[in-house]
Amino acid sequence: MNISGLHLLLTFECNLECNHCFVWGSPRQSGTMTLQQIQEILGQAKEMGTVDWIYFEGGEPFLYYGVLRNGVELAASHDFQVGIVSNGYWATDVDDAVTCLRPFTGLVQDLSISSDSYHWSKKLEQRTKNAVAAAEKLAIPVGVISVAQPEAANADSATGQIPVGESAVVFRGRAVEKLAAQTTQRDWEQYTECPFEDLREPERVHVDPLGNIHICQGISLGNVFNEPLGKIFEQYDPDAHPITGPLLKGGPAELVRRYGLGCKQGYSDACHLCCEARGELRARFPETLTPDQMYGVFTDF
Repeated sequence: MNISGLHLLLTFECNLECNHCFVWGSPRQSGTMTLQQIQEILGQAKEMGTVDWIYFEGGEPFLYYGVLRNGVELAASHDFQVGIVSNGYWATDVDDAVTCLRPFTGLVQDLSISSDSYHWSKKLEQRTKNAVAAAEKLAIPVGVISVAQPEAANADSATGQIPVGESAVVFRGRAVEKLAAQTTQRDWEQYTECPFEDLREPERVHVDPLGNIHICQGISLGNVFNEPLGKIFEQYDPDAHPITGPLLKGGPAELVRRYGLGCKQGYSDACHLCCEARGELRARFPETLTPDQMYGVFTDF
């Protein structure tokens, strides 16, 4: 595996609770990286020699501004390209947003602002405009990520890393519970491939605050605080893995068949079926289908 991008889920906590959220971000959610943990992960990423990009995501990473700022400085000092994904809640005024972003000038090569009807009302949409204006003043590359409503027919299919522009909903995380009922449901047997993630040779993975390495949200390859990144990737056998193996052979439908699951109704997309199937399998594969936060469980620790 030649991983070029490492996406750090700095925190599961978020000031919002969007219906389309992959990771169930919420003000009620818990789990945040420490600066020491970030430093350890960055050191392991540097040792690998293939990682070019480090992204700081969430939840909402600006909720822990001090850790985010120092983490970005550390990543830049290791010569990584750095990105941040935020909902821009902090941009209540252009000048205030400039003050917030100024320490990232010259250190961040991509600031992505999530802004759509799931995040803000029309009135609060001004914060996105403020964040973009502030970034442009500081010459920080900036783009806006927008996810369409489930019934929108003109949105492009989303990908593993949501691109700038408007994308369709991917039915993972909270979207399964909140949005799937608004779409056309199709027979489970037709979902014979994973259309959104490269499970064999991924270019990027996510690392959560507990150290789990996600090839897709909620599917762990191991824990970076137990074994080094390089060793985990070296040992990864996609066909032998209890979840990616069936997915590669026949998509989410193969998960259902192989493990004799009860997922036999209609589903919005392949991710919807996969999430439901993994929910049934969590007790059987607790170290792989983890952590609780990725499955809508609110955990205090």
